Amino acid sequence: MTLIKAFTLSTVLLFTLDLQAASVWKVTNNQHSLYIGGTIHVLTPKDYPLAKEYDLAYQASDKVIFETDMEVVSSPAFGQKMMDQMMYSDGTTINTVLQPDTYKALAIHLSSREIPMQAFASHKPSLLAISLTFIELQAMGYTSVGVDMFFANMAKTQAKEQGWLETPDEQLAFISKLGGDDPNAMIEYTLKDIKKMPEMFAKLHSTWLAGDMQGMADVGITPFKADYPTIYQDLLVTRNNNWLPKIVNMLNDPSIEFILVGALHLAGPDSVLAKLKAKGYKIEKL
Repeated sequence: MTLIKAFTLSTVLLFTLDLQAASVWKVTNNQHSLYIGGTIHVLTPKDYPLAKEYDLAYQASDKVIFETDMEVVSSPAFGQKMMDQMMYSDGTTINTVLQPDTYKALAIHLSSREIPMQAFASHKPSLLAISLTFIELQAMGYTSVGVDMFFANMAKTQAKEQGWLETPDEQLAFISKLGGDDPNAMIEYTLKDIKKMPEMFAKLHSTWLAGDMQGMADVGITPFKADYPTIYQDLLVTRNNNWLPKIVNMLNDPSIEFILVGALHLAGPDSVLAKLKAKGYKIEKL
C-alpha cells in the first residue's frame, strides 16, 4: 500500500468511480491558466482508458502537480517509515485504546471477513482504518493504480516536470493525527461507511457522470462534515487552505500546470474550486 493511497481515505471511500466522466477544470486569470483534475487513488481495470479530458489537460501542461511526491511515497523506505509511525512499538494494543463498544464492533466486522484481530493488534486507529478500507476495496475489484500514479508514471517516462503541494512527511503527519483526540472516531467512521459502500458509490457515480457538483457535495461532503467534523477538517479543509496560496502562485507564472488532487477536494463549499472562484478566478469544466 502506498502512502498516497492510504492518506486519501475519504476520497477512496467516496469517489472510486467510473472515470469515463470528465473531472477536469481549467482555471484562468487575466493572463495565465492551469488545469485541476479530480483523482481516484485506486481503480478497477475497466476504468481504463481514462476520459479524454485528462489526457488533454496533461498534453497541454508543462508540469504535473500531485498532492505529494509520488516516487518517494511509493518507495519501500517510506513505507517502512509510515509503519514505524503508525504502529504501536511500546506494547500498546488496539483493544486498550478503543472504547469497548467500538472495539466490539471492530471485532464483529473482522470476524465477518474471517480476519484475525491479532493481525491489527498493533495498528494505530488511523492505519487500522486505512487497512480496513483497502481490504473492502480489493474485495470489490479495485486493484489497479489510480489516476495520480498513472500520470506520475507517464510523466517520469516522458521526462515531464513534476511537483507537489505537500511533502511526504507533511502527509504522514496528517495521517498520524487523524481523528484528533478521539481514537474511536476514525474506526467508527470507517465501519459505518464500509457497510454502505455499494449504495454510496452508485449515488456518487450518477452525480459525477451528470457533472452535478452540488449533488456530489450533498452525498459525499455534507454528511461527512456533520458526522465527523474533526476528520473533515484535517483531511480536507486544512489541506485545501494550505494548497490555495501555492495554486495562486502557479496562476501567476507563465507555465501551465496540471494539478491532480483527490476528488473530494474539489466538491463542496470548502473545496479548492470554491475558494478559487471566491477569489475571482474563472473556473470552467472541460
